[in-house]
Amino acid sequence: LLILIGIAVYLLWKKICLLPSYEELTNSVTPTHPDASLEDQTLTQPSSVIQPKTGAYVIGSINPELYKFPEDKSETDFPECNIGRLWFSVQYEQEAERLLVSLIKARKLQPPTDSCSPLVKIYLLPDERRYLQSKTKRKTLNPQFDENFIFQVSSKTLYQRTLKFSVYHVDKQKKHHLLGQVIFPLKNETFTGDSKLVIWRDLEAENLEPPSEYGDIQFSLSYNDYLGRLTVVVLRAKGLKFQDARDAASVYIKVSLMNHNKFIKCKKTTAVLGSPNPVYNETFSFKADQTELDTASLSLSVLQSAEGDKTHLLGRVVVGPFMYTRGKELEHWNEMISKPKELVKRWHALCRNT
Repeated sequence: LLILIGIAVYLLWKKICLLPSYEELTNSVTPTHPDASLEDQTLTQPSSVIQPKTGAYVIGSINPELYKFPEDKSETDFPECNIGRLWFSVQYEQEAERLLVSLIKARKLQPPTDSCSPLVKIYLLPDERRYLQSKTKRKTLNPQFDENFIFQVSSKTLYQRTLKFSVYHVDKQKKHHLLGQVIFPLKNETFTGDSKLVIWRDLEAENLEPPSEYGDIQFSLSYNDYLGRLTVVVLRAKGLKFQDARDAASVYIKVSLMNHNKFIKCKKTTAVLGSPNPVYNETFSFKADQTELDTASLSLSVLQSAEGDKTHLLGRVVVGPFMYTRGKELEHWNEMISKPKELVKRWHALCRNT
């Protein structure tokens, strides 16, 4: 009997003490008419209700800012003197040893006339005799290609190859006028699985000057006065004259920093096989105080590997202040100093008596 009485008292206490309690709001929001003005609705809100500020959202609501995709500025941000931009993607199938190139689109082409009928020729350097060609798009400065191309290339030589996209305008007489080109070395790319990354590059104008006697080299210079760093980007060479007739000639470029004709430091590019027009696209940095720029210089030597440890000098160019250089080499150096932190790109003729 005592146990039953105890259970009954416990259940009664639980029912009374654990009932949910509610607190009545002292200030309630007065509903507003849908046609009421924003000012009238603001006046009807009680002072105890806090209005969310701009950029803040009530708990449980969706913040649209979190679901926005990053803005693609590749079709809106074009630098001055831009002659066009090209979009493409590259993928490599290891088992079939096939390089898949997807040509996507081009924008803001600059033809010699008002109308433009563009097409693109795709080369896999160093082979410049064979190429794959897109369809011609009629009367458009912003062609959409969406075409796929296949190059058969072994995995051993893949990273020594370079893609070259040449964009042409086809006139009414079917003549091709080069609008610009894109050089894309494969050595810095990582091909994993079936991933396909969309790439865009600005078109470059082709150097129409005939090759010099020993060939030419293109590189960029930049100086960061804050860090005291001199940067050289070795891009490519063309028209090189090999010392012998070997097809598999191996060519590299040595970049040396000098001060008062005293050797400071040198760096080398990787060797490229079998092409008189090798592409490097390699960057080197040197420490150089701003006070040393009047006495420093850069020497870029193009060297061909021979049997054993021997090398043949194919040509050299020196850029620096008035103490060492004249002409285009001096202009390149002075432009680099006048435009700090900006890459200044130029072609230079090679010589062998520098």
